[in-house]
Amino acid sequence: MLGFVCFMCPGLFNALNGLGGGGQVDQTTSANANSALYATFAAAAFFAGSINNKLGARLTLLLGSFGYALYVGSYLALNIHPVTARGFVIAAGAILGICAGLLWTAQGSLMMAYPTEAQKGRFISIFWSIFNLGGVVGAAVALGQNVHSESNQVNNGTYIGFLILTTIGVAIPMLMVDPEKMIRTDGTKVTIPRQPSWKTEIYGLWVALRTDPMIVLLFPMFLASNWFYTWQFNEYNGVLFDISARSLNNLVYWIAQIIGSIAIGFVLDQKRFRRRLRAFVGVAILMAMVFAVHIWAYFYQKNYTRESLKTTERIHISDAAYVGRIFLYILCGLLDSMWQTTAYWLMGAMSNDPAKLAYFAGFYKSIQSAGAAGIWRVDAQQKPFMDVFISTWVLLAAGLVLALPMVHFRVKDHTELKDETVARMDEHGRVQPTENIARQ
Repeated sequence: MLGFVCFMCPGLFNALNGLGGGGQVDQTTSANANSALYATFAAAAFFAGSINNKLGARLTLLLGSFGYALYVGSYLALNIHPVTARGFVIAAGAILGICAGLLWTAQGSLMMAYPTEAQKGRFISIFWSIFNLGGVVGAAVALGQNVHSESNQVNNGTYIGFLILTTIGVAIPMLMVDPEKMIRTDGTKVTIPRQPSWKTEIYGLWVALRTDPMIVLLFPMFLASNWFYTWQFNEYNGVLFDISARSLNNLVYWIAQIIGSIAIGFVLDQKRFRRRLRAFVGVAILMAMVFAVHIWAYFYQKNYTRESLKTTERIHISDAAYVGRIFLYILCGLLDSMWQTTAYWLMGAMSNDPAKLAYFAGFYKSIQSAGAAGIWRVDAQQKPFMDVFISTWVLLAAGLVLALPMVHFRVKDHTELKDETVARMDEHGRVQPTENIARQ
């Protein structure tokens, strides 16, 4: 059910963004909307863990899903009123940022807390696969409706279809089972956060950071986790290809996401190897993918600029130049899902407590969104493509290198009760000694 909420809402948002410029010819409005979206997303997500723990995951998911329907609707308005609706699109992006902070924090908490320690990679990959089916379906709809289009932008029917599906997604959280009724496959119950006051809940945010400072070493990895979308979606797919090729690229990108998440989830859950070893293997795979993708991409990126594209014809599906470029885009999709799955798995390896994981998910989405807001703003200011590309490559590599000390010192073969500081907080915010707490 959690996967299908994100199938209908963030999945279709991704399909729309993956077309480059939200499916529009002029990408400036989309870039500004994304900048506003991720700026409010960063602010909202930082405190969203506290909101989730206070309101509960179902209500938080419900509130978070509304913004996606509004955002899709704003692009329909932009198609109908190309000049006057630009402000609406940017405002809808800002509202969506707040909603997305709530949705993704609730999602991260449940996805990382429901499985046993041996199942976390599998659960994350199952979620990521269902979620990215939204991107696949959305991209397939866009491809079917635009494959013969000569306008280089998405038509109204595509936006209307997306709007109907995202509206359905808003209703799904109301059908979900209450988390306090969930029992893991090993018979243990999921511990449900019960904080009596907002003051105690906000204090828990500080306790999680103070007692588990190693999470800070993952912050560069978090920062990089949406940074690459700007180059992939706008600087590559959005500018090199006509609308039919962009739509096909978008489809294979999200299919690759499903394959990538399943593959890395399988590796991260291999019981034959210790969890610490699996963590290092996961980081090594990501490093290899980062360099494979960006070395290949460099040989394309060095041949075009914003200025040169003004006199260059866009690449069509039938062109010889298209073959190599679509395979690169498939690798980009694989890298994205592997990166996100591994980041969630590393956080899940640090704790089994939903309250603490809600804080971690909030940190993740907040920092991720702050980076995305910055790089989308850079794109809106028409900075050179190569600058965006190099910054993406460097940040991805640096994020992995800086994560290594955390993996070495903090990832253990089994999570211990002494590490679950938030779970041991009483109603006054005091952390109880481990000997006073019975493991559930």
